[in-house]
Amino acid sequence: MFRKIRRLFQDDLCSDCASKMEMTRKQLYAMPTQWVGHYVPHTDAEFYKRNLTLVKKKADIPVGMYACGLIAYRCPQCGHRTVKASIFLPVRGEEKMEQTLYFNQGELRIWPD
Repeated sequence: MFRKIRRLFQDDLCSDCASKMEMTRKQLYAMPTQWVGHYVPHTDAEFYKRNLTLVKKKADIPVGMYACGLIAYRCPQCGHRTVKASIFLPVRGEEKMEQTLYFNQGELRIWPD
């Protein structure tokens, strides 16, 4: 129970052993199918695999289009891997968060190791 509470405040804790996980990769993606006024939340990893377009920086995302930041973590203690997906709308240099998802079963591995 304490592990779940800690995880709410610290997203880089391993869900298996509660050790601090190491960030192994961080990427930014545009979401061409998601626009202001037409955003629909999704929880299926397949949706993200099909609908993310790699961008180099936030400035490359068109105005009004949502973005997704993916961070891959690996636990140095038990080897568990997870991917955090943060869906947001870039607005005047800030990020208006819409949804945060965790994929713990390898279902959102969109890049090679």
